[in-house]
Amino acid sequence: MKYSIFIFLMILTIGFASGSAVAAESSHKIPHQHWSFDGVFGTYDRGALQRGFQVYTQVCAACHSMKHLSYRNLSALGYSEAEVKAIAAQNTVTDGPDDEGEMFERPMKPSDKFKNPYENDKQARYANNGALPPDLSLITKARHGGADYIYALLTGYAEAPEGETLGAGQHWNKYMPGNKIAMAAPLSDDMVGYEDGTPATLDQYARDVSHFLTWAAEPEMEVRKRTGIKVFIFLLIFAGIMYATKRKIWAGVKKS
Repeated sequence: MKYSIFIFLMILTIGFASGSAVAAESSHKIPHQHWSFDGVFGTYDRGALQRGFQVYTQVCAACHSMKHLSYRNLSALGYSEAEVKAIAAQNTVTDGPDDEGEMFERPMKPSDKFKNPYENDKQARYANNGALPPDLSLITKARHGGADYIYALLTGYAEAPEGETLGAGQHWNKYMPGNKIAMAAPLSDDMVGYEDGTPATLDQYARDVSHFLTWAAEPEMEVRKRTGIKVFIFLLIFAGIMYATKRKIWAGVKKS
């Protein structure tokens, strides 16, 4: 009896593993994109960051939260203090109680976290046919491929192949594991108008918002890279000094 249960569990495990492998294989390989932040000397493009924030605000923020970011963090994108205050004040938050013990609505401040589009997860699921939109604060860290994955997902929507059946509220995406995704294609050409004259295309939107989300997940990246370079240079110089010191100390010692 024990051996029968063991064999049954093994069959289930193999079955689940095979199913996962098939689901993973059904997705296209995520192509690598070239980003300004790639490599040891890579940095964020402030223009791309501001455009990506604009795409997030006008499109993504309707469903996706960014609970780990405060409006004051936007100063790193090149916005002035006055601009950050104006961006935050476009939203309101319930605060209080006041002197009379009542809650009240006030414009948001730079110190406030980004406004959440939903009051709670149940409300979010109800508004999205049962699917819970993920928070985007750390999404490029949470998904294998990072910015490449986000860009591929946003540009990978297509008609389902012949023989594939989509459930209610499902859509076909070449780069989604399993290919079926609850989120409809969020971007299309000419959705967001860029003031700097950058082409308003799906490809550009996807690239800019992927850039912004990478910064959101790792705002300290540039400082980390600069620190790493300084440490490397210091160690290189220190090694040279130590080698020269060793040569000087042992210069008068003859080899036996």
